[in-house]
Amino acid sequence: MTRTILDVHILQTVPPSNLNRDDTGTPKSAYFGGVRRARVSSQAWKRATRKAFNDLLPPEELGVRTKKVAEALAERIIARDESLEPVAVELAAKILKAATGSDITVPKRKGKNEDGSAAPESSYLMFLSRRQLDALAELAIAGSGPGKDVQALEEHLKNKENKARARAAIDARHSVDIALFGRMVADSADLNVEAAAQVAHALSVHKSDIESDYYTAVDDLNTDEETGAGMIGTIDFNSATLYRYAAVDVDELRRNLGVGLRKDEAPGTPVEKAVTAFLEAFITSLPTGKINTFGNHTLPSAVIVKVRDRRPVSFIGAFEKPVQKGKEGGFLEQSCRRLAAHVPELEKQYGLTKKDGNRGWVFRVGEDTKALADLGSEVTLEELLEEAGAEVARRLGFDA
Repeated sequence: MTRTILDVHILQTVPPSNLNRDDTGTPKSAYFGGVRRARVSSQAWKRATRKAFNDLLPPEELGVRTKKVAEALAERIIARDESLEPVAVELAAKILKAATGSDITVPKRKGKNEDGSAAPESSYLMFLSRRQLDALAELAIAGSGPGKDVQALEEHLKNKENKARARAAIDARHSVDIALFGRMVADSADLNVEAAAQVAHALSVHKSDIESDYYTAVDDLNTDEETGAGMIGTIDFNSATLYRYAAVDVDELRRNLGVGLRKDEAPGTPVEKAVTAFLEAFITSLPTGKINTFGNHTLPSAVIVKVRDRRPVSFIGAFEKPVQKGKEGGFLEQSCRRLAAHVPELEKQYGLTKKDGNRGWVFRVGEDTKALADLGSEVTLEELLEEAGAEVARRLGFDA
């Protein structure tokens, strides 16, 4: 069965930084090829990608992942009917229970508001699209009846058909981020959403040591006679040229999103928009760990995007043997040479080029990356987004 898989390969150099730290504050690392590498977890980069969506997509196409889901839903109920404000949170909790099977209760250690009340929460992070929250708000208001009370809604939801409508409301019209990264509903496995995007842990292409920065801070109000620091401490950091990889199963993405969200949209529009948004967000995003301390704002030096029709393929094998620095220092040029040698050989031996229609793009910056020029059509970032989106639409049969 032919599939449509989008592979994204990135080389990005990051100066001294602590993008993603462990429980001791140390930059995460991993052993690969027998040496310690810098590592940024997939979760950290997925979070950065989701945050980047806020600048690329309208709010209604995104989701909310929170334990405070009752409060989020209550706000939508009040926006539709201000008279329901006194009972909005209770209505939200009741309909969420019916829709997800999850108890929405006040945590035992939850701090209370000024009036002594406390909002109920789910026991785990719940991921719902804004459209799904809007649909639940409408159902809650309708089910509360003329009296607009919680008991009426409770009686309303005892009807199997009404309860089924609540469950159906959060099993349709998924947001782009839910469709890409999936969703787990612990109490109702049938509401889980399979992730269309897989993001690998970013690894340095070379050995990377962890260093420590010893710092002091001076009290501004100290007099000249007062010596010593007001505060001292250390921050661990590393620097690296990272190989980043992600794959998008476009067919799964299409199933998650559906063929169209609005009547005025062409059938392939949601998928094409999601693919281009993911590409731009994943390529340009950066985890913000200790960003104010190190100011390590960099963008990738090289991006390779491949469209495949069988399975995703990572190129991390090119760096199993750690890259050594060049004669003048630096790892980027040698990393590009490694990829330029590894990719054609891998694709030739597995027949991938022939099977996948030889469709790929290369976006690169500077002379150090010129070895990658033959791995695909050279494009700018804008051209990459446009052409990849169009190719996805064509392969799904939406180009007519």
